[in-house]
Amino acid sequence: MVNNAYMGKAQIPVEVDGKTYFGCCAMCKERLAREPETRTAKDPLSGEVVDKALAVIATDADGNVLYFASDENVTRFESTPR
Repeated sequence: MVNNAYMGKAQIPVEVDGKTYFGCCAMCKERLAREPETRTAKDPLSGEVVDKALAVIATDADGNVLYFASDENVTRFESTPR
């Protein structure tokens, strides 16, 4: 969740304020705990800031991880021509 890229392997669960985030290493774990901006992202369809622990997660063709506010936003985003 810190680098917003699909890693292709299991991630480390990180509990922060009662929510579960994921990181790939000890450095990511530390950053999630101390840097609130690593725990949020902007929904690419609506522009809404979403909590990564609550977001609907998808990947694009380049392996970038995208965070959406809802399943509906994922569906609408995927059906929009680029």
